[in-house]
Amino acid sequence: MALLDINSIIVLVTLFVIFGIFLFFDLFKRNEKYGYLAYLVALIPGNFLWFLNFDVLGIYLILFILWDICLLRDLYGVTSEKKEINEFILYLLLGIIVQLILTAVLPVSFPALQTNTTVFWFFYLPDIYTDAFLIEAWVDFGMLFAFRMSASVLIGLVIVPLLVDLKGEEVPLPIFIIIIGLFILPFLYLSYIWLPQAMAVLTFLMSVLLFIVLLLITKSGKEQIKNK
Repeated sequence: MALLDINSIIVLVTLFVIFGIFLFFDLFKRNEKYGYLAYLVALIPGNFLWFLNFDVLGIYLILFILWDICLLRDLYGVTSEKKEINEFILYLLLGIIVQLILTAVLPVSFPALQTNTTVFWFFYLPDIYTDAFLIEAWVDFGMLFAFRMSASVLIGLVIVPLLVDLKGEEVPLPIFIIIIGLFILPFLYLSYIWLPQAMAVLTFLMSVLLFIVLLLITKSGKEQIKNK
């Protein structure tokens, strides 16, 4: 892992301060929605550390933690009916897309960033497992566990406000398929980082569990007709 000099430390602290400004932007009471930019600003300190050749898994751990903090802030906004789920999910998706673009561009421009990564299509992502699904020698087990947990919390904090938003609403059964389809990729990712050798069946299990929860908390819209 690279060591920070005084200039890098000052820059890094400044980047985190900027992230904090957008994270708590509502405290300035400007009635503007620039607080959602925190999802994009979170990319800057993480990728700055990556540029300094820090552990690539640690970079994503930091990024996921920053996104988790943003989602916790916005989850409170949803439960207090001050925010809509589609607003901050859009910025989270935008942040993920921008990060994927960066993983395709930066390692090509700076080959040193390819260390401990593997190419998925065009994207250089952490190379956690061998072809036999064993953990790579460079991976720190403590950091890997923290990374798994932060990724799980990230996806959980996306699902929870969605369920809060749908609770008690009239949702036809075909819409369930669309909702579950939207979570297939996140479920596949979770399955890969936790249990890659059982990725397909674990994804299927999580999809079925989500289906059951949706059945329990939503209505079909035909209950009133039946009562009549």
